[in-house]
Amino acid sequence: MSPASARKFALLSIAAALVTIALKTLAWRLTDSVGLLSDALEGTVNLAGATLMLAMLVVAARPPDDDHAYGYSKAEYFASGFEGTLIVIAASLIAYAAAGRLLSPRPLDNVGAGLIVSAVASAINYAVARRLFAAGSRYKSIALEADAQHLITDVWTSAGVIIGVAGVALTGWLWLDPLIALAVAAHIVWSGVKLVKRSLLGLMDRALPAHELHALNRTLDRYRAQGIDFHALRTRQAGARSFVSMHVLVPAEWSVAQGHDLAHKVEHDICEALPGASVLTHIEPLGHPESYRDIDLDR
Repeated sequence: MSPASARKFALLSIAAALVTIALKTLAWRLTDSVGLLSDALEGTVNLAGATLMLAMLVVAARPPDDDHAYGYSKAEYFASGFEGTLIVIAASLIAYAAAGRLLSPRPLDNVGAGLIVSAVASAINYAVARRLFAAGSRYKSIALEADAQHLITDVWTSAGVIIGVAGVALTGWLWLDPLIALAVAAHIVWSGVKLVKRSLLGLMDRALPAHELHALNRTLDRYRAQGIDFHALRTRQAGARSFVSMHVLVPAEWSVAQGHDLAHKVEHDICEALPGASVLTHIEPLGHPESYRDIDLDR
């Protein structure tokens, strides 16, 4: 993804966060609902996460250099991990506020106006999340996907809060408002933990996802059918970039040029199956004992 594209989507998320924070804060002030307060607090997390996402996406878009030969794409994991951490912190604040209100219930005011304002904020978040999901899938950006996931979580959170506040207005059960806020906090924690886990796995060079590994093996199987073999296959994901390394076993009687040409063709076909992948191959002779001693070694 180009820095311009990164800035465009991150700025969209920041703008949406600022607007929805203002709307949700207004909804809380109108109603004095702790549920709507919890919704507004989560909006501040959206803003902080989107701001860091802007910085990390610009860093991730930098080309490789002498000090970072594999590029900067892992910077995206810091953004998604930070956002996940903020989500957990916000959930703790929400739970604290809700527990106090559960012990000392208070009546709500201007419920109708507050819910309309909150619904408008949720509609904005939903529209922006759709855009970010599409961009995250297109550019293979975990930061954009994480922010989109957080916004969708926010939409469901808001829906629950709206239902809860409406329920208080209809039934008079004041305890329902803080109870909904506690449920929101639990849901938010689950989303935050998933984001942090995904970021940690990415920083630890986890293998490519199953569907990409399947596409890779389909490509290699075409060569296996021709008598070519492969071993020491390793893959890893680093943000938007994929890395594949393997040993290519060719007939021992082949010339160096033949092995070299085949390796280039294998690399090209893998890049066709996994666009944007960085592929490294090592040629070895089939049937030679030395070729099978390094299957589990890094070369």
